[in-house]
Amino acid sequence: MAEQEKLLTWNPWHGCRKYSEGCQNCYVYRIDRSFGKDASVVTKTNSFHMALLKKRDKSYKLPSGSTVFTCMSSDFFIEEADPYRDEIWEMINKRKDVCFNIITKRISRFLDCIPSDWGEGYENVTIGCTIENQPQCDARLPIFLSLPINNRFIVCEPLLGPIVFKLRLNDKISYVIVGGESGQQARVCDYDWVLGIREQCIDSKVSFHFKQTGENFKKNNVFYRIKRSVHNEQAKKAGIDIEF
Repeated sequence: MAEQEKLLTWNPWHGCRKYSEGCQNCYVYRIDRSFGKDASVVTKTNSFHMALLKKRDKSYKLPSGSTVFTCMSSDFFIEEADPYRDEIWEMINKRKDVCFNIITKRISRFLDCIPSDWGEGYENVTIGCTIENQPQCDARLPIFLSLPINNRFIVCEPLLGPIVFKLRLNDKISYVIVGGESGQQARVCDYDWVLGIREQCIDSKVSFHFKQTGENFKKNNVFYRIKRSVHNEQAKKAGIDIEF
């Protein structure tokens, strides 16, 4: 997985309905709750047109060459956003100089939500499918691998159990990201599950990134409570990332 020059976030809408097991302790709900806000209400944000906004010097606010994680406080394919999505696709298509990363649990809605000129996919769009446990792997991965997508990756975060992909990832998947769950109510992430996914990535020659340990981490049958501020640091120290 190549290191990108700049990593940015664009949330054209905010709010999401919980969809599967990985959503139980959603960080968006946790943050919104602290402000007395209902995170299940999906609304357009003031950043809706950010992809085309320019500075005083006429340069784009989203710089050329950036990687932009899109819709991180919602799901890009959520039903409530159906009236807005076509306009976002138009903006994405105009900004071919920017890579837009879209992560979703609703991969089953993909074909109902793509633009008419999608073809095999926009070259500047990478789709990430969240797979948090074996049942969701069995349900989502066959769909994900069958879709017309040029660039795709898998997100096993929060990782809630051991996962066997069953279907060979081969050249259809660029990389797999794995991470534990954050927050006081975080469920356990077992290091053996992480290593199991890593071995499958090695077998398929797919890049692997251990992103974060999560709050409750188990290694060699010992449980650790890890502060949020060092989740990423501790994962990096494991030194198990692989790049093909």
